[in-house]
Amino acid sequence: MHADAATDPADTFPRLLLQHASSRGDGIAMREKDLGIWQSWTWRAVADEVRDLACGLSALGFRRGQNLAIIGDNRPQLYWAMAAAQSLGGVPVPLYQDAVADEMAYILDDADVRFAVVEDQEQVDKLLEIKDRLPGLEVIVYDDPRGMRSYGQGFLHELARVQDLGRELHGDHPGLFQREIDQGAAGDVAIMLYTSGTTGKPKGVCHTHGAMIAAARGGCTFDRLGPGDEILSYLPMAWVGDNLFSYAQALVGGFTINCPESGDTVMTDMREIGPTYYFAPPRVFENLLTQVMIRMEDAGRIKRWLFHRFLGVARRCGADILDRKPGVPAADRLLYAIGDLLVFGPLRNVLGMSRIRVAYTAGAAIGPDLFRFYRSIGLNLKQFYGSTETCAYVCLQPDGEIKYDTVGLPAPGVEVRIGENGEVLVKSAAMLAGYYKRPDATAELFDAAGWFRTGDAGFFDQDGHLKIIDRAKDLGRLANGAVFAPNYIENKLKFFQHVKEAVAFGHDRAQVCAFINIDLGAVGNWAERRGLAYAGYTDLAGKDEVYALIQECVEQVNAQLAADPMVADSQIHRFLVLHKELDPDDDELTRTRKVRRGFIADKYALLVDALYAGRSSCHIETEVKFEDGRRGRIAADVKIRDARVFPIRHEQAA
Repeated sequence: MHADAATDPADTFPRLLLQHASSRGDGIAMREKDLGIWQSWTWRAVADEVRDLACGLSALGFRRGQNLAIIGDNRPQLYWAMAAAQSLGGVPVPLYQDAVADEMAYILDDADVRFAVVEDQEQVDKLLEIKDRLPGLEVIVYDDPRGMRSYGQGFLHELARVQDLGRELHGDHPGLFQREIDQGAAGDVAIMLYTSGTTGKPKGVCHTHGAMIAAARGGCTFDRLGPGDEILSYLPMAWVGDNLFSYAQALVGGFTINCPESGDTVMTDMREIGPTYYFAPPRVFENLLTQVMIRMEDAGRIKRWLFHRFLGVARRCGADILDRKPGVPAADRLLYAIGDLLVFGPLRNVLGMSRIRVAYTAGAAIGPDLFRFYRSIGLNLKQFYGSTETCAYVCLQPDGEIKYDTVGLPAPGVEVRIGENGEVLVKSAAMLAGYYKRPDATAELFDAAGWFRTGDAGFFDQDGHLKIIDRAKDLGRLANGAVFAPNYIENKLKFFQHVKEAVAFGHDRAQVCAFINIDLGAVGNWAERRGLAYAGYTDLAGKDEVYALIQECVEQVNAQLAADPMVADSQIHRFLVLHKELDPDDDELTRTRKVRRGFIADKYALLVDALYAGRSSCHIETEVKFEDGRRGRIAADVKIRDARVFPIRHEQAA
């Protein structure tokens, strides 16, 4: 271990941190907005904070090989806790901050957690609620002391006081922190990230320092990320993407992490910071576009005309100009420059995207029209492909080689091939060490030749770009033998600003049917401008006018599907607007907002049967869980509508 450290002094995250503290100690490593003011920490200051917290945890009994739970919004102190655990040879285990106590109990027990560092009173209360079921949980450290004055349990410790303990320990044993870091090795587990549990109980994915650093270095080199870049860290710390972008790449590239004041202030904080590097899942980009369209509908006539006039120019040539492709007529270049001055530039500024050099999206397929919109207004939006098990690092899209229907080329250092059954198989250094305590499940991930089974179905196009069709397990067949790719259909539906979620059914059936969740904000605004009164989601979702609006969306999707012979048989014949929003708290979505299709099919079997029985409505009562733990019921007569389907247009597909 010591020999490895001498050969490569930057093969673990704590060593990377100390390297930056030494080489660019006065550079800004982190910022956080607190009470409306941005607070900053240099690399040297962050290293000191991590040292004090690590020594404090050591004083409380945290030891090498133990797991440390981390729960809360993106906060510098929680990132320090990750580095502190790694410095001591421990493993941070971030949990989703919006998870209910019961969900946390499973992971805390499965991960054998003895220590937890949490953000505030809300998270402390969740742990106290389940502590009697977690005899192994010995120490809870909280960052924000507000509301904690009357909490006298001896196992509760304020983070600032733990750091005070650490400073005392460091004063008495000044070499302790460095000795612990020196014992670390690239092959040690650096992070444990739990899967979303789409098909079963979540599993702990163990990644080594070497694997995460390999992914981070590959990405930083690919997009030339370095000390001058800024990122806004607002996505859950328990998600592999945040761990790659806001932690691993920041420590490899040396760029600045910015933590927003709260989830409600992300857009304001983003405008103030002006990040150069940005990531958001498709749903965020969809919501932003929905907000833009709503604002334009409410704008004056001249503004609306300018917006739509120049948006037409952007659709025609904006992406080619962004990619610096030749052949764009001079007149279009001039019009686009005027549009950039009057429309696109101000729009990017409102969205906080004026300085973005590289923006990524992943986690689900993004609609081509949505993708094209952002690129057309000058945002260098790209897709990447990966999973929790691959450090979110498999394929990247090179600048100038962007395709709207692919996820790019294999990333540096990654091998990708397509198995005989169409499954995407991967080999790289950025691969999980294994599932925690699940050697059986780990072994199932790899084929006989050592290739990782992604579980996704896809193929390479003529230029070597990978195109993902759907999850292999979700890819089915209609009764006539035609391919049924539910996720592909759902993503086409979710492009429309009025559709928030969709669930398609059709495997082994004669036709495809779908559940739709409306977007309450977009459809609510649409209804208000038409004087259509409603009492809440259930009332709005059941109105005939809303059904007509959604039917237009469904039939536009059907027209698009008809143009592709491969999926033309998957046109949606019947649909309903679900009486409640699909919710992670009701187990209908994962915490990363992936649809749990099998669970939904079972829970709403009554509605599925009604769709296929040709009925025009169905009464249903559904139990819901509220954030405070209470339960209630929602009852509704859900309407069912037929949608127009189109003949297959072979000539367009060709």
